[in-house]
This record gives sequence, structure tokens and C-alpha cells, in this order.
Amino acid sequence: MTQRNRPLWLLAPGGMMMLLIIVIPLLIGLYIALIDLDQYTLRQWMATPFVGLANFIEAITETSLLKAIWLSVSYSVLSTLLTVPLGVAAAAATQNHFRGRGIVRSLFLIPYVMPAFVVATVWQTIFQPDGILNQVLNTQGTLWLNGPNSYWALVIAQVWSAWPFIYLMSLAGLQSVDHEVHEAAALDGAMWWKKLRYVVFPYLRGPVALACLIGTLHHINNFTLPFVLFGVPTPIDVEVLPILTYVTAFQSLRFGLSAAMAIVSLVLIMIPLFIYLRAVKLDTTEEPGGTK
Repeated sequence: MTQRNRPLWLLAPGGMMMLLIIVIPLLIGLYIALIDLDQYTLRQWMATPFVGLANFIEAITETSLLKAIWLSVSYSVLSTLLTVPLGVAAAAATQNHFRGRGIVRSLFLIPYVMPAFVVATVWQTIFQPDGILNQVLNTQGTLWLNGPNSYWALVIAQVWSAWPFIYLMSLAGLQSVDHEVHEAAALDGAMWWKKLRYVVFPYLRGPVALACLIGTLHHINNFTLPFVLFGVPTPIDVEVLPILTYVTAFQSLRFGLSAAMAIVSLVLIMIPLFIYLRAVKLDTTEEPGGTK
């Protein structure tokens, strides 16, 4: 073994783990999406007829896949947009030292550290027709877990559990602001809103953008929250992509069709991730003068 090839050997354990945990299951899932696997052919799934892209075509034309994609993307983007001002405001409020700051920061993290099924159970109780939300809004009997309001119930529960992540990323970005920059802005007589706009927010652009990407992808893949909050079958207004894939696989027992839906979900996630990684790569290759 030469000195030149030694770093490649050091990558071998991680490469083997990636192969076993990611690549091989992904290839198996892709194979299942190309065969007609159901409850009748499951015991001899290696001999199942090969159907090619038929499962993908059926998923798009004969199921509610497109609507599920729209629901997943719309509620995920909306939830992320609502969490950004909450997280940034909380980070800005707890940036400076004050008595009890540690306790306040710990309280802000409670929604984020709670398990998803606990969050869903709590909000399921709140959204009951005789629950606390209807009592506060004086809308007795309003259904939040069924009908059109179920979409907004999912958004509210998701925002409540997700905004501390934006808060953490924003707080990390605020820690990187040079103290001398604050002193210079104070000496120049900058008001607090100008300090936020021209000093603080530029430092938050990268962390918040990364948090928005991770948060949106997490919302799209979130299965536990809608599953526990609404149960199965879920209302049609909140039949998001993970729920539709689950129902197709474990209730309809159409494993090939559900695998095709899972592949579509993977592609849906890869698109914004690729765009972000491409943007980061372009940004890091730019020199201070603006040239590459």
C-alpha cells in the first residue's frame, strides 16, 4: 500500500456502511417499484413479474399522488415560512444577556425535543370539538381534525414543533457576529432596526437558508405527526405523501405501487437539495472581488 492510496483505504469503512445502509436498500426499493409486488406475490417476490414503469404511471394517473405531492409541498413550505420569523425573533430576543436567559432558552426548546407522537397527541386533545382551542376562540363544535380545517390544524401543529429549530440555527448565526461590528454600529449611532437590517440579518442569511431547507424536507417526510394526529384513514385534505405511501403499502398491500411513490418522494426531496448544494458550491468558489 503506497502513501498515495492510503487515504482511500481510510474511507473504506464509511463507504461500506453507506453501501449497506443507503445504496443497497435504495436499489432494492427501486427494483420493487419496477415489479408487480402485492400480497399474492410477496412470498416469491424474486419471481414477481417485471412491469417496468407501470407502477409509476398508475401512481400518477390512477391514485391521488399528485394531490398528495401538492399537499406535502404546500404545507411544508407554509410551515417553514411561518417558523422563520418566530425563530429569528426568539433568537434576537435571547441573544443579549439577562437574568434567567438560560431558563428562557431551555423553555424555547421544549417543542423541538418532544417526540413527534407526543406533540401529535397533545394537539389532538387541543383540536377536539370541546377542546381548549374552540373554547379560546369561542367556536364550540368546530371540527379541526376533519374537513378543510384539518389542513390548518396540521400546519399549526407543525409550526409549533418546528420553530425552535430555526431558533437554534439563528442563534448559532448570531454567535458568529463580531462584537466589534456591534461596537462600530453603536458608535455610528445606528438605531436598533438598522443594526438588525445591516449588521445582524446578513450573518443570518446562511444559517437560516440551511434551516429552511432542512426544515422543509423534514416536513415533507414527516409521517408521525399526521399519522398520530388524524389517524388512518386520514381526511382527504391532509393525505400527504408519506401517509398515502403507507396506506398503499400496508392497507392496500400494493408494495410495488407504494415503492414507486417512495421513489417519487425521494426525487422530490433531491431537487431542492441539489439546488441548495449547487448554490453553496457557487458561493464558495467566488472570490472577494466577485470573480471565480
